[in-house]
Amino acid sequence: MWMQSRVVAVVPAWDEAPRIGRVVRAMPEVVDAVVVVDDASRDGTTEAARGAGDGRLHVVRHERNRGVGAAIVTGYRRAGELVSGDRDVFVVMAGDGQMDPHDLPALIDPVVRDDADYVKGNRFGSRDVVRTMPPTRLLGGLAFSWATSRAIGVSVSDSQCGYTALARAAWTRLDLDRLWPRYGYPNDLLSQLALRGLRIAEVPVRAVYADEVSRLKPRHVPVVAAVVARAWVRRLRAARLG
Repeated sequence: MWMQSRVVAVVPAWDEAPRIGRVVRAMPEVVDAVVVVDDASRDGTTEAARGAGDGRLHVVRHERNRGVGAAIVTGYRRAGELVSGDRDVFVVMAGDGQMDPHDLPALIDPVVRDDADYVKGNRFGSRDVVRTMPPTRLLGGLAFSWATSRAIGVSVSDSQCGYTALARAAWTRLDLDRLWPRYGYPNDLLSQLALRGLRIAEVPVRAVYADEVSRLKPRHVPVVAAVVARAWVRRLRAARLG
């Protein structure tokens, strides 16, 4: 619990058996529950998560691979069953260990204080990002952030960062069934939030690159671009409707 708000960590995971136990064990004490969503892993991710021996753990498994966005939606729904306060917080942390648990309090604080409805980690706000982030990922992230900001009408420095905090009250206003299920999910979620007038904030976070396996491929770039374009069209349509 953080300042009277309950915190649920949602951890999407696909074939993360070598890393998921480490992620669960590193969860800060302020986290009240950990929801690992195993997206039809083939390597024993569920067993590895349970092997961490954390009493806060809840595991939900997809019988077929549905994508990271769909896994987060499943995690949000489970989190919504575990807590009920408007300022309770759902934090998304990847199952590959790229997100520093020490950044979690700063991420949830604006939500708990009712200064924001959704907070994104901003890796580009970290002083060592140029040294630690692969160049293609850095340039791609900056380009998509620029495009997403213009598509949704809200300035966002790091649209692709998956380290996020969402107020439960804001979660109830989202159309989860229509959120993009795979790569491009962060951009689609930002679009929904902006259209609903929900408050988006960012805080600097540190990206950790160790033994994780990046699944972002060149073929995903046009998919994300299409999701961003759809967000732009959606905003124009909403403006025409008043």
